[in-house]
Amino acid sequence: MFTGIITDVGRVLAIEPDGDPRYRIETRYDTSVIALGASIAHSGVCLTVIATGPGWFDVQVSAETLSLTTVKHWQVGSRINLETALKVGDELGGHIVSGHVDGLGRIVERRSEQDSVRFTIEVPPALERLIARKGSIAIDGVSLTVNEVEGTRFGVNIIPHTQAWTTFGDAAVGQEVNLEVDMLARYVARLLGKDLP
Repeated sequence: MFTGIITDVGRVLAIEPDGDPRYRIETRYDTSVIALGASIAHSGVCLTVIATGPGWFDVQVSAETLSLTTVKHWQVGSRINLETALKVGDELGGHIVSGHVDGLGRIVERRSEQDSVRFTIEVPPALERLIARKGSIAIDGVSLTVNEVEGTRFGVNIIPHTQAWTTFGDAAVGQEVNLEVDMLARYVARLLGKDLP
């Protein structure tokens, strides 16, 4: 489990594309204390650490994850929001995030709004009913509050701190983003017999 509070922005150092691709991620984390098998969220995608070295760790990605997330767009040099798993006693500063992506959204507008940047995101129709004004959502692993919802589009504001400490500073119109809806919305949908596709 995660909180959606990004603690590092990593970078793809190398990709071994054969079979299930293996990615080497550069990080500021102290990799000497990252256990093999540890879960780390990568722009909202929970992946398992399979090797570590000074300033880097490796993860391997299944075909299922590649087909459903923005990992398919990663190249050497790609910047990635990172968050290590929540530990008992940690502050829950964002909201409960599982690292399981519900779908891909697309940035359709980016505009300045005082010191912040307002993003409008378009979502697949299946997710539309699960996003609520003033509700929580994780976008590329970042815990955010939804400002407004209009059909299949919703808006969020990104303050200067978040722009500087996540990949939102470089986010552009047309870019795909990983979306994880609020866990409560997911279970309400299940109870109503309207599971996510």
